[in-house]
Amino acid sequence: MFFFHFFTALPCCLTLICLLLFKTPPPDDRFCQLSRDLCPSHPPAPGCARVAIYVSRTLTQHLSCSTFFHESSDMLSVHVFSPEGLFGSPHRSLRVTSVYLLCTNSPPYRSILPKRLFSFLPYPHLVLGDFNLHHPLADPCRSLSEREFNISTRYFDAAFEGPYHLLNTPGVYTRFPFDAISRPSVLDLAFANTALSSFVSSWDTPLPSTGSDHVPCVITLKPPAIMLPPPTPHWALLDLDG
Repeated sequence: MFFFHFFTALPCCLTLICLLLFKTPPPDDRFCQLSRDLCPSHPPAPGCARVAIYVSRTLTQHLSCSTFFHESSDMLSVHVFSPEGLFGSPHRSLRVTSVYLLCTNSPPYRSILPKRLFSFLPYPHLVLGDFNLHHPLADPCRSLSEREFNISTRYFDAAFEGPYHLLNTPGVYTRFPFDAISRPSVLDLAFANTALSSFVSSWDTPLPSTGSDHVPCVITLKPPAIMLPPPTPHWALLDLDG
């Protein structure tokens, strides 16, 4: 589950939640659900949809939110639009894409192609979800097999060519198995494209478990801090004869 907070010109913090339908119970009625299951014109692809996005009703009162469907039922995007601009910038659009990658038996051995995840967009784009990948940039202390490294590298290379930047703090686990045998891992990843990177304030896992073996990840976006110029001397007040 990802909790995604962002600040606009409004004096409040607006929340959007991306989660896996079969692992986490939905939030309360303060949120409205966006998913393929709720849209008759975009029925689910074969197999049940595993991702959904919940948008706070406060957000929908101030911004325009529309759903963008993909070929895979395990990939869903919400497009946020503000005519006044987002994050105090000229950008009026933001896309958030939630994904769940299933393991497959043929290349690239995951259910969604890398190029579909990290397409070029001229406006801010956040890609997040359960990638089911192990990579040293996200989990540097994990010993990887050659197969694990090769599979994950395809996706990380595609992200960096986007260019997208990994938001996770390296080594901070996002999944804690319920059994006492498996080690924790970093499967829940978040990537921001160049247009969004300067607005990323933080990525963290400060919240307790919701009952899933995946812990909530909190991403905060807000305008970058404005560096004020240093004060200039008041030359008129300077006593040069003293």
